[in-house]
Amino acid sequence: MAEIVVNAKDRTGRGKNAARRLRRQGFVPGVVYGGNGDNIAVSVDPKALQRVLRSEAGRNAILKLDITGKGATNAILKSWQVDPIKDSFLHADFYRIAMDVAIRVTVPVVAKGEARGVKVDAGILEMVLREIELECLPGDIPERIEVDVTDLGINGAARVSDLLVSAKVKVLQAPDQVVVHVVSVKEEAVPTPAAPVVEGEIPAAPTEPEVLKKGKKEEEAPPE
Repeated sequence: MAEIVVNAKDRTGRGKNAARRLRRQGFVPGVVYGGNGDNIAVSVDPKALQRVLRSEAGRNAILKLDITGKGATNAILKSWQVDPIKDSFLHADFYRIAMDVAIRVTVPVVAKGEARGVKVDAGILEMVLREIELECLPGDIPERIEVDVTDLGINGAARVSDLLVSAKVKVLQAPDQVVVHVVSVKEEAVPTPAAPVVEGEIPAAPTEPEVLKKGKKEEEAPPE
């Protein structure tokens, strides 16, 4: 897995007002935490975050986070916040890592092949689990986990226990959890057209439904 260099600046301003000023200047406020070091408030270029997320490893890319005046440290982009309206970064969290210490990560699951139930029986392939949680050394993080769906027929399913992963990787999901399955397409019932009424013919009165339970007989009106 390729290492990506991200330059960051140590920042002294804290709080919402300082974060807003930083964003107006074109930077993203963030924090570096974890490992044996203290928390460090930083600012980064949003283009650097985009480069990380667009890389092959995505959010699990190993970063060389070079902090001005603090030196470089290995890290991953643990989480980030995005403005839903402006589609711009609001904040980023970086987690320090050691290359010889296992960490927990979430990796995408990708279907491989064309399921028999889709190709032959016109079924639908549904991904139930699109991500899976793993534990491994940073250098052993896979970019994705592939699941072969070629032999899946209608109602066939692949579970976590069916995934082929490296012996260096520990899967944290339940083994019997369904990852992907093939379901049949439900055909919509076609309404039966009403019989045409022949001119001059009186339509039959609708059949009254069978009464399964009757209430009390209504009292007769008193004679006038």
